[in-house]
Amino acid sequence: MIYKPAKLTFDVNSRTSPSVKTDIQFITQDLNTARLDFALTKDGVPLPLSAVVGKLVFVMSNGSKFVRNISLVDKPEGRAEYVLSADEIRHYGNVKAELLMYYTNGQALSIHRFEFKIDRSLIDQDIAPIAEYYIDDFEALKTQIEDLYDDVVATVAELEEKFEDLDNVETKDGAQAKVDAHSNNSDVHVTKAQKTAWDAKETPAGAQAKVTEHANNLTMHVTSEERASWNGRETTTGAQAKVNAHEAKTSIHVTEAEREKWNAAQLAKITTDNGRVIYKGSAEVTDYNTVTQTGMYLIYNVGVNGPPSFNRVFLLVMSNSNTLIQIAYESVTGKQAYFRFRKVDSETWTAWERQLTASDLDVVWNNPTLQPGWKQYAPADGSIHTVRFSKDAAGVVEIKGAVYGGVLGLDTPVFTLPMGYRPMQSEYFVGIASSVGTPGVPQIHRTFIGVDGRVCIQSSSNSANPNEFLSFGFRFRTR
Repeated sequence: MIYKPAKLTFDVNSRTSPSVKTDIQFITQDLNTARLDFALTKDGVPLPLSAVVGKLVFVMSNGSKFVRNISLVDKPEGRAEYVLSADEIRHYGNVKAELLMYYTNGQALSIHRFEFKIDRSLIDQDIAPIAEYYIDDFEALKTQIEDLYDDVVATVAELEEKFEDLDNVETKDGAQAKVDAHSNNSDVHVTKAQKTAWDAKETPAGAQAKVTEHANNLTMHVTSEERASWNGRETTTGAQAKVNAHEAKTSIHVTEAEREKWNAAQLAKITTDNGRVIYKGSAEVTDYNTVTQTGMYLIYNVGVNGPPSFNRVFLLVMSNSNTLIQIAYESVTGKQAYFRFRKVDSETWTAWERQLTASDLDVVWNNPTLQPGWKQYAPADGSIHTVRFSKDAAGVVEIKGAVYGGVLGLDTPVFTLPMGYRPMQSEYFVGIASSVGTPGVPQIHRTFIGVDGRVCIQSSSNSANPNEFLSFGFRFRTR
């Protein structure tokens, strides 16, 4: 089913609560879809709707009045709803409403008054509501008359049931005579003084309960065993003598300075007692994720979740509650180190990262084989322009040097880089070209490096002497 819900939240209290003018607006053509949703609270919590009948009172703009039962859709959470009938939605104009609750124990309360509006649909513009109901057609009129008939029959039956007991009702004079006779019977009545005196007396059961309670109160009584025990206890003088003798034994006491020193001592070990690292031998399978206590360790097994390609590791752990770092050194040569962190959720670890050393910054330079036509550039001043390439520990390739004499283009590479030195994707770079023939005008060239390792000088801005001098000075990351 589809509805046009209008939400209303009411709190039950005794404060002055004028009728609320809401912004709810229905249309006369909202047939069986105009729904009022109620959320009821008391003292900040949902108002339970058990053993209660909810009713809505509508007063329409033409004076018509409707009293309807509402549906309790969630009793523990105080939620109810009502869908306006076809008769009610036809009464366009301002509608005054009041929500009432009737409890089965005889209590009743008004929850709140509120107002909303029903606009007349364009299709209903020339139709005015007659009397209390809007009549569409004959069938609607017939249904309305049948409903009124049923209400009248029910009302008559209720009145007949009530009048059946009238013959059994006592007359006023008869009732008064019976009351007077009962009031004058002193045998069945007591005076106020008698009642006060009797109420103040203790019952036998109450008196016995007090006696029993007192007899069972061991705090107030002592047994013969307790009395004998107390009689055998130390006197004040004897106890003081023993305390003085104990206090004089300095070998079993510590000074304040000693206590402060021991209180400040390290409580957790970061090494073994002899100062060596904590050893986890080859018979174990160490899970690095479980080594979380601050300390220095030697993991002498392959283990799991450890740094890559390590099977003998010096491990340093620094922990601060859930967050910690592990630093692992390869124990044979000590030339490789890795580290990782555990995040504050105490479960998520970062990946192991290699820690670069000064020796990792040293690179090996290689000299490529120049293809036919290309030559090593050697200037007359003797400066070094050797063509060479290298790769550092981070996988960055660098090409240096200068060449001359070859044919420009993608089909005539200067040289080819070997596997492991090739870019992740084709790269283009700008280098310095010769200015011969174009005095005072700087010249450049365009270099292409393919994923197959080809290093090609594609073009030069010096059209007069394009291959007189072409220099390299490029860096890129490998695959």
